Amino acid sequence: MDNQPTDSSISSYNYIIAGAGCAGLSLLYQILQAPTLEGKTILVLDQNLEKSNDRTWCFWETETSSFEHLVKNSWDKISILAPSFQKELTTAPFTYKMIQGLDYYQFIIENAKQSNNVSWLQAKVLQIESSTNGAIVQYEGGQVYASKVFTSILPFQMHDLLSAQKYSLPHPNIQPFLWQHFKGKVVRFEKSVFKPNIARLMDFNVPQKEATAFMYLLPLNEKEALVEYTIFSETILANTEYDEVIAAYLSKNYPDQSFEIIHEEKGAIPMTQFDFASPSENIYAIGALGAAIKASTGYAFQFIQQQSKHIVHQLVKNKDISTKVHTSRHQFYDAVLLYILQHRKMQGAVIFKKIFEKNEAATVFKFLSNTSTFWEDIQIMRSLPTNIFLPAALHVLLRR
Repeated sequence: MDNQPTDSSISSYNYIIAGAGCAGLSLLYQILQAPTLEGKTILVLDQNLEKSNDRTWCFWETETSSFEHLVKNSWDKISILAPSFQKELTTAPFTYKMIQGLDYYQFIIENAKQSNNVSWLQAKVLQIESSTNGAIVQYEGGQVYASKVFTSILPFQMHDLLSAQKYSLPHPNIQPFLWQHFKGKVVRFEKSVFKPNIARLMDFNVPQKEATAFMYLLPLNEKEALVEYTIFSETILANTEYDEVIAAYLSKNYPDQSFEIIHEEKGAIPMTQFDFASPSENIYAIGALGAAIKASTGYAFQFIQQQSKHIVHQLVKNKDISTKVHTSRHQFYDAVLLYILQHRKMQGAVIFKKIFEKNEAATVFKFLSNTSTFWEDIQIMRSLPTNIFLPAALHVLLRR
């Protein structure tokens, strides 16, 4: 083991992954795929290693990936709905895909347990600090050392805010900042009611709660679908408020139809470009902590995969580690859209309606995945009124 601490009582590893969520397990998987890193010792440390189906990740791609066998369902058409507006768009060359959290967790964990160089520790992380030629992780019950530590543990606990209607931000100067918070239910109807090949990406015909709110409906087949009430706002709703809106939506759109709820999930994602991680030598932030989430939409899965692959490439080449995944150009666009949404310069329903009304779905997907060209970016921005976009853009530029 390289660069061990002088205290021989401290267990040492090449890499410690603190946090075994999507980001931590994605990085673990990518490390194990690199033959030149085969001999590296890895510790995965998390407060709870017992996984549940707590997340559903959706993303779009033009080809198959390593996780194709985990895809629960996919769609080649999407629909956008708003008052007096409805549009269906084909997604080609992209396919919109869904992976369930538990399937993803189990696949990576089972794969990793075949490797003798991976250790697991269930404990609460108390502190991570730089040390000589590495970093030390202190947890309830002891401490461990590694040459490099990758952490996705946020400085505040997301589950604490889910039961609160309001939440004070951890720093008063975090601007812009919104929560993308949601509750989803997988429902099963007795009769066929859904179009399986069309994902209802946004339906704004729901209570807006003085914010940006929409229903997200992903059919799994003709009788089952994930129905999720999603809001971009500064505060979190009470649990019953999500339930009431979902119940009313199903009753309105599928009257007199019997159904059962077979699964529920709930979450909140920070929509911001604030850097929650404090730079420290040999400690690297990943996932939400490492700014892998796209600030203006909350999409994260594909960006986490990009971040993980990029980190592993740098480890293989023995380069300095950078976890950056978003280009400065797209970060600027995200900041502008967030500013418009947070300060209600324009209703979110109108913004997304105009973007999808005036562009092909593939162009929008490229923009949202940070793979668009400069000309395509211009086309997207031209969808918004100049008297809204330009002042917002100037405000963001001056603030920077």
